[in-house]
Amino acid sequence: MLRAPSLSRVLARPSGTARACVLVVLLGTTGVAILELVREQTGTAGFCVGLGLALLPVPPLMAAFRWLGRAAPGPWRQLLFCFGWGACTAALIAILANSFATEWMAEAADPSAADLLGSVAVAPVVEESAKAAVLFAVFAFRRPPSAGAADGFVFAGFTATGFAFTENVLYLGNAFEEDLAKGTGALDSVTAATFFVRVVLSPFAHPLFTVLTGLGLGVAAAGGRRSRRAGPPLFGLALAMAAHAAWNGSSHVGRYGFYWVYGCVMVPVFGLLLWLAVRMRRERLRVVAAELSVYSAAGWIGPAEVPALASMPARSRARA
Repeated sequence: MLRAPSLSRVLARPSGTARACVLVVLLGTTGVAILELVREQTGTAGFCVGLGLALLPVPPLMAAFRWLGRAAPGPWRQLLFCFGWGACTAALIAILANSFATEWMAEAADPSAADLLGSVAVAPVVEESAKAAVLFAVFAFRRPPSAGAADGFVFAGFTATGFAFTENVLYLGNAFEEDLAKGTGALDSVTAATFFVRVVLSPFAHPLFTVLTGLGLGVAAAGGRRSRRAGPPLFGLALAMAAHAAWNGSSHVGRYGFYWVYGCVMVPVFGLLLWLAVRMRRERLRVVAAELSVYSAAGWIGPAEVPALASMPARSRARA
């Protein structure tokens, strides 16, 4: 006999629409708050300039991470939620926590060391934890079927791209306001230097850090024994914090510290992750081919469809 569900059971199990509304309200609220905080710090003119310049690297970065996941693409709404979390919620957590910690250290300890400690010890822990929160949530509650390292790579990339976008608005906006106050020319301006360092030289900095956490989550999701799944994500998060701390600390280590860390740490790690990303994409396509071969043997699809569906160029030609 069919019975209507009890009211308590309905209330205890929110619908997908209700959850979506809660998440949209969360991102909207934190988004308005972080944008107002940034505008207050940079001024309206600086905010507009910073916003325009910070948008430039976003489409290429999102396209690059989407390319990696095209072999078995996840839903766009999850990716956009990760981007929104990074740009809004994680950025708001970071700016509030970093400011509070730096002010507290300036009052309780040596004021001259507060900025250094905040940059090297506090910011990496706060920012990577804030970005990682949504990754842990996605893999715990909305993990894609057959999730693996590539999924962690993509989700982390979108999250960090959003975070870097908001941070770039702040840095570029402050630089523009400083140039306005000094009357600096365009070519020798602080804005141009900031744009070159953050957008041209190191657009992959934040994604590089957070991808380490995403890879750990992906490895854990693909692993067998549940008792061993806590290690890789925590190890990846620790690596992300360490890499972030090294990057932030590079500007405090002599005249050439930044260039040394950039050339000897960031570039090799970026190259390694790029190689790993391409390899994961190829491996995922091989898995797709192997699974489709089973369907072909069962007669569900034709033999000619296996190589067509397991090749990205063939898929593109079919869609055309």
